[in-house]
Amino acid sequence: MIAAFANTMKVPELRSRILFTLALIVVVRLGVHLPLPGVDVHALTTYLQERAADEGGPLGALGAILTIFSGGGLQQCGIFALGIMPYISASIMTQLMGAVLPSWKKMLEEEGGRQKMTRYTRILAIIIAIVQGFLLTRTLENPSNIGLDVGNLVMHPGWIFTLSTIFIIVTGTMFLMWIGDQITERGIGNGISLIISVNIISALPGAFSMAWKTFVMRDGTQINPLGSLALVALILFMIIVVALVVTVSQAQRRIPVQQAKRVVGHGKMTQGGTTYLPLKLNYSGVMPVIFATAILALPGMLVQQLFSGDSLFASIVSSLLSPSDIWYYLISSAMIFFFSFFWVATMFQPQQISENLKRSGSYIPGVRPGPPTAAFLDQTMTRLTFAGSLFLTLIYFLPSLLSVFGALPHVVTQFFGGTSLLILVGVLLDMMRQVEATLLQKNYDGFMRKGRLRGRYSHIQGTGAPADSKGLVVLWVLIALAVLACMIIIMP
Repeated sequence: MIAAFANTMKVPELRSRILFTLALIVVVRLGVHLPLPGVDVHALTTYLQERAADEGGPLGALGAILTIFSGGGLQQCGIFALGIMPYISASIMTQLMGAVLPSWKKMLEEEGGRQKMTRYTRILAIIIAIVQGFLLTRTLENPSNIGLDVGNLVMHPGWIFTLSTIFIIVTGTMFLMWIGDQITERGIGNGISLIISVNIISALPGAFSMAWKTFVMRDGTQINPLGSLALVALILFMIIVVALVVTVSQAQRRIPVQQAKRVVGHGKMTQGGTTYLPLKLNYSGVMPVIFATAILALPGMLVQQLFSGDSLFASIVSSLLSPSDIWYYLISSAMIFFFSFFWVATMFQPQQISENLKRSGSYIPGVRPGPPTAAFLDQTMTRLTFAGSLFLTLIYFLPSLLSVFGALPHVVTQFFGGTSLLILVGVLLDMMRQVEATLLQKNYDGFMRKGRLRGRYSHIQGTGAPADSKGLVVLWVLIALAVLACMIIIMP
């Protein structure tokens, strides 16, 4: 594997794509720390750091998922405050519409249907960004509406601040969408997913520092030897969890498909054989977890907006949706199972697969073609979905369980499961798959001696030409000048 990483710099095309991707990642992280004009960022950051451990309040589940997709831009009140969340929401809505509405499904089957769907997704993302930007500006002007006792954050509130802030936030979201498309076409991996992963990884140094202070340092001055052993055990436990997530993410049920001999062309006989129909164990990926987290966080936010903090109804809803309450686990489990089966029911079409096998003269050994094949595939996928949903539920609850029983802050436990870990594993596996495919084309060894990595976005990655060397040099020089200017500004 080490040799494979070293070989990536020997392929000019791959080297250009990697450097281009790294440059755009730096641009994304610089934009996160550019604050919105007229906002007291220091007061908000200090308050959020003090409330970081409060997972049951207004900054609980919804704050956690917004932090994942904004990479700290929400806390910093930067130009990327919304991050890529509007585009993710629009993508989910259009995908569900394409699976449910017959007109959308017909459009996707036509020539150029995917391009139309992409255009509609971007338009919907802009609309969502405008709505969320307006709500964010209202929250900044009146932070007490969601229970934030932080005082006045906006120096000069009014319609000028509202319009200018919405324009800046929407522009930042559109710029992130453009960066994601550029990375997908001319870089490595899926751009949107990579931006989310970088935002998650940006919290890793702070999480390690907090874990060090929690376990190793005693009273901030003395070293605790037993705490050091506990920290090592925690790191080993995280490695085991990551290995399990990788294994389940790559797990497949390979159904044998027998291809019969047939005559094609001018009397030519095609040779039959046996292929495999791969059915993934975790077919829905991280989508059920995202749906459950967002929907569970919505009632608490609405109640805090509509009712006062001392309201009995608001206190009951907040307690029921708190991670320390048993009802939170029961409702979350039911929603994860529901959305897992819903996603499979809308995206996986056993009848269509059965018809395609029948038309091509293929069949599953021991199963009759037609409706029996569709019923067999549906039953098999139902069993796989149940096992995958059970695994998703365990991984989703693991950070909360470590926070409650292990007395660990959420900043640390988010890397042991939940949405963050699932997204990181999926995106990094896709990146390694694309790099491995390029190395194999250039007669280099891949990352694995046995087997090959399987990804989700192989049909859309690397479709554009890599950046030229002169453009990369200019881009990195501009980034270096921007970093130097920031260092000069913050120096006393």
